[in-house]
Amino acid sequence: MLGGYHPRGGARRVKSDPNEPIGLVAGWGRFPILVAESLIARRIPVCCIAITDHADEHLEYLCDHVQWSGVGRLGAHLRYFRKLGVRRVTMAGKLFKADLLYAGSPWLRHTPDLQCLRTFGPLLLSRKRNARDDSLLTAVTEMYRRHAMEVTAATDLAPELLADAGWLVGKPRSPRLENDIRCGWEIAKQMGALDIGQSITVKDGTVLAVEAIEGTDACIRRSGELCRRGGWVLIKVAKPQQDMRFDVPTIGPQTIAMVHEAGGVAIAIEAEKTIIVDREQTLAAAAAAGISLVAIADRPASSLEVAA
Repeated sequence: MLGGYHPRGGARRVKSDPNEPIGLVAGWGRFPILVAESLIARRIPVCCIAITDHADEHLEYLCDHVQWSGVGRLGAHLRYFRKLGVRRVTMAGKLFKADLLYAGSPWLRHTPDLQCLRTFGPLLLSRKRNARDDSLLTAVTEMYRRHAMEVTAATDLAPELLADAGWLVGKPRSPRLENDIRCGWEIAKQMGALDIGQSITVKDGTVLAVEAIEGTDACIRRSGELCRRGGWVLIKVAKPQQDMRFDVPTIGPQTIAMVHEAGGVAIAIEAEKTIIVDREQTLAAAAAAGISLVAIADRPASSLEVAA
């Protein structure tokens, strides 16, 4: 590693670089690693806040500088980025919202500081409590803006991770599959507009399960429990007014494995607004599992056509 903070260690010197650094707030999964790799390949320094109990330790060996921190230490995040001259921040990776907000002790491990209370207090401590993803993340974005830091979409920094429109892998499309995708697409979009979730599963035009706070993986597992015969479709879309700076739909090899194990036969995602993690591995896993994967450009459900 070029420099950073070890979870149990002290500060290390930051490698000097003429390029302006990017501040990366890294949650769970491979997405933050791929964003860091893309920036580093272009010789852009990466200063990373690695969220405790979420981020991958491999970031220690990738980024120019790393500090491990609880998600609630927003004041420490600001001081860290300011010290390193960061003016652009990007967020990548999943945060387990149910654990952070409702499981009790995990929230204490992430040690909310005064800046965190100032940022989220109006949303979480008022009578009209608002813990919706869009509200929380917009509050974080505004916090950075007030401190002269711009929040940039990770997909703007690593656009190669986004899915192109097309039938990416799998058996030729069928009328039944197209019907399930068409039926599910509009419902998933309506769910996204209400900030409920972005994924649903469908079989024979009937919704089996919807994603809520528990996440896509739990939705997939529930679909397998409810539909023992299998043959269902996972549909994952962006919100109608998706802010690409955060909460971007993501699939990867783990998604393929879970859908296959639970009896799913196809996955439909939104082109140009969905991240495919480890693309070659994901497509190979889908082909090996006999799962069709299609990326569709968003359009009104009445005219939805699966790209050939």
